[in-house]
Amino acid sequence: MNWGILTAVLAYEIIVIVGLGLYFAKKQKKEADGGFLLSNRDLPVAVVAVTLALTVLGTPHIFGLFEMSWHIGATSIWFGLAHVVLLVVACTTTGLWARRLNITSMPEMIAKIFGETPRLLVACVMAGLIWGILTLESQGIGIVFATVTGISIQKGAIIGGVLGILYVCLAGMKEIGWVNLINCFIMYVGLIIAMIFMTLQLPGGGWAGVAEFYTHQDQAYMLSLIGTPELLFTFALGTVLSVVFCQSISQQLMQPAMAAKSEGTIKKALWIAAPVNGLFGIFIVCLGLAAKANPEFNPLGPKMAGTTMLLKSLPPWLVAWLFASLLAAVLSSFAMAVMAPATIFTIDIYKNLFNPAATENDEKRVTRIAIWILGVLAVAVAGYLPPIVSAINWLFAWMAPVFWLIIFGLFWKRSNTAAVWTMVVSWILNGLWSFTSLPGIVGLEGIPNVYVTLASGIALGVVLTAITKGKPGLLRIKGEGRGMATVTVTS
Repeated sequence: MNWGILTAVLAYEIIVIVGLGLYFAKKQKKEADGGFLLSNRDLPVAVVAVTLALTVLGTPHIFGLFEMSWHIGATSIWFGLAHVVLLVVACTTTGLWARRLNITSMPEMIAKIFGETPRLLVACVMAGLIWGILTLESQGIGIVFATVTGISIQKGAIIGGVLGILYVCLAGMKEIGWVNLINCFIMYVGLIIAMIFMTLQLPGGGWAGVAEFYTHQDQAYMLSLIGTPELLFTFALGTVLSVVFCQSISQQLMQPAMAAKSEGTIKKALWIAAPVNGLFGIFIVCLGLAAKANPEFNPLGPKMAGTTMLLKSLPPWLVAWLFASLLAAVLSSFAMAVMAPATIFTIDIYKNLFNPAATENDEKRVTRIAIWILGVLAVAVAGYLPPIVSAINWLFAWMAPVFWLIIFGLFWKRSNTAAVWTMVVSWILNGLWSFTSLPGIVGLEGIPNVYVTLASGIALGVVLTAITKGKPGLLRIKGEGRGMATVTVTS
């Protein structure tokens, strides 16, 4: 066990997380409105930018891409490119709408557009899929500790889970944002230095030797961003669609946008968030390809080869720095993945259905309880999960129909009936596509779930919205949405 590295990593995380958490918690006690969920909507550009970038940069971008690059090579980079597209969409459209509507949760936006029944449907499904993402983030934390210490992934997830809960539980959204800002700087400097060291350490001619390995194995496609036509259609395009049409309306990504100072803050954040997120995936895929090509680490398999290569190839001080950085990246996503469903439960279930008069302190207490419960449950199943990127893409497919319903409801027509039936039918199809032989029966085996939910969502949404009664689009009735904080919930 590498006690020195482990001690350094834990010391860094505890000092930053607990130190800033206690500082902001103390500040909140002096304020009339503590802003646990949205930081009083005061986050500046830099904090919003790195929080948006790191919220969708965690286990899938690190260990997911290590795994995926093992199987499909450089085509895995499309997962990172998909998130760049996502951030463009979020910072120019959905994030602005969420901030403009002055909402606290995305199901609350659904309520403003369509009413309470669609709100509850989206709240339940969205909270569930984000919790699914949380379990994958827990797996990533477990892999970090398993690599450094030799303990099991399950035990590593427990240690990291406690840190992840502290990341958010002490001071909420403000703590997440400012801890992210520090971690982002530390992470990128460490990653760049590690890439330089690894380039010098690679056997067999450096990166040329890595390329030669795949060429000799008759796997030259592993070095191509395009890969094969099949990979381009099933993985690359499927990933872009699932990431963009789910995460751009997910509470997990929209909550930092809701906490921004203004819409202008979100627009400016794009120029930092997109490159911070996009470049990271390229680095990780390159390291994953190098690990598979190295005979020393190849026998360890896709989950452990990449991280073990870094551990054994870099000097101890850089290993500690890099693993603290990777852990920080996973913890940042863990924090938002546990904060988001807890917020949905507090706002859309507890306050909406059981205690409409809930105070800020009531919301904070319920959110903290939900954070602990969700975090413990996610850690409990972290070591028993499927390949990370495949699981993520399956989870993302659920929200694709809701994206288009929001578009229709904001700019075309609001129909409660159309919204409910479109979601229910699309979700049933998604379940049938996942757990029955339906894809084989219709001759479309291997087609990603997102194609099914996206097609059904658009087709049903357009037809049902057109033929059912409804009201004008929400942003059409207020001069393209200015002053939307005064819009009331419709039923």
